[in-house]
Amino acid sequence: MKRNYWRGQGKHGWNNHKHSYRPHRYRRPNRSNCTERQGLEQEEPQNPVNAGPSSSEEPSSSSLTQNSGVPELPGFYYDSEKNRYFRLLPGHNNYNPLTKESIQYKAMECKRLRLLEEEEKQKKKTARAGLNSSQLLQKRQLGLLSSRSYCRMVHELKVNCMQRKKIEIHGPDTSVAGTNNFITIVADDACERIFTVSDVEHGGCKYGIINLSGLGKESLTVEMYDNLYFTNRKVNSVCWASLTHPDSHVLLCLMGIAETPGRASLLPASFFSSTNPGDRPGMLCSFKISTAWSCAWCLNPQADSCFSTGLTGQVLVTNVVTGHRQTFSIISDVLAQQFATQTPMLYNGCRSGEIFGIDVRQRNHKGQSWKAIRLFQDSAVTSVRLLEAEHYLVAADMAGQIKLWDLRTAKCVKQYRGHHNENTVLPVHVNEEEGLLTAVGQDCYTRIWSLQDAQLLRTIPSPHSISKDAIPSVVLSSRLGGSQGVPGLLMAVKQDLYHFSYN
Repeated sequence: MKRNYWRGQGKHGWNNHKHSYRPHRYRRPNRSNCTERQGLEQEEPQNPVNAGPSSSEEPSSSSLTQNSGVPELPGFYYDSEKNRYFRLLPGHNNYNPLTKESIQYKAMECKRLRLLEEEEKQKKKTARAGLNSSQLLQKRQLGLLSSRSYCRMVHELKVNCMQRKKIEIHGPDTSVAGTNNFITIVADDACERIFTVSDVEHGGCKYGIINLSGLGKESLTVEMYDNLYFTNRKVNSVCWASLTHPDSHVLLCLMGIAETPGRASLLPASFFSSTNPGDRPGMLCSFKISTAWSCAWCLNPQADSCFSTGLTGQVLVTNVVTGHRQTFSIISDVLAQQFATQTPMLYNGCRSGEIFGIDVRQRNHKGQSWKAIRLFQDSAVTSVRLLEAEHYLVAADMAGQIKLWDLRTAKCVKQYRGHHNENTVLPVHVNEEEGLLTAVGQDCYTRIWSLQDAQLLRTIPSPHSISKDAIPSVVLSSRLGGSQGVPGLLMAVKQDLYHFSYN
């Protein structure tokens, strides 16, 4: 009887106050009725209303409610600022319906703005306790640090002191430059140029090349040369290709539309220049393929002039000069690829979570015997990156896991924690010379780890509001603009390009 009476009082209170339920009317139960209250909670399980991807870093609304001594009510959200409950069911308030997504977005935006404000105030940061430049120099002079360790730790200090500055984008057509939203940017091997893929207002993609030679400590301007044409297809994957000379071409994988098949196009980089458009060479070659999820160019002399494309249920290795094609059948989508340079091996990451290697010299492709090595992660693999000695491989997946695999023992030796991903193909960038690993999460935060010990060095919030179509694309290098270039991080988000420079 007491239990029914308690429920009736609560229901009556909600009817009289349709828009809110004031917590001060609730009195904490004393010890005499603790047993009755616990039994009621078991009958009506309560779920967190604000559990999201950032729950490991930010407390959820349920934990905040419990910590503040305010009871959690199913279907209601407690706003600590207004000191009242709000109903979560859509349609209760036609002018401002509250949902879990809107509450989560508000919390993430508050966190982003707070971190941006902290970054503006705090000019110098330290990734490790007690680590500073004078201490590093002293250890180096005493012989306690090797040259490689000293350089790596100096880069850690520099990365934590980077400051954001906006870059002015100029081009032959000033009315077009910087007017489209960036989707992805990919730097060539020398970091002199950046290939950009942007969306256009009426659908499709547009691409161009940004020359970083004008990027300096005093000048923050770059030249962008757009292609005169654009495609109405989505660009699934892009990489630089070295056909006639290093990074002479760009390989694009375009998604098919309706009855039109997908296409892999090899474009000369000279197609994007400031010279007369009539002097530009035409498209070198184009291959009709099924929708490709990934692509990679081979730099190994044993498989010269070859590129690979990862499809649904297939891996294709194509020779550009002869047109010869090798087909490897699998049972998943290949979302990530990279060729080794010291051996004729192609490493692939699949939607099934499998990572496998292919020796492209073999001719027997039946069964699974052609897989040279097999590794497994818990979710769809979105990026694979080989380290320089090619004994280790970094792989990221859609569960937010980034692992370092030893290819000799087929075992995971390190994990880089903090990355956030749920359902998006996001790349991982490895700067082995600086000892850094960089990844942008689906939550729009850019994170930088120490490659050696997997410590998270810095988390950079996005300058723009968090959304699925505003995930930043980044390039981190100690020589942006060439061998005499400036170090730092390039970030492309929406229509803007930012440079996080070393102090």
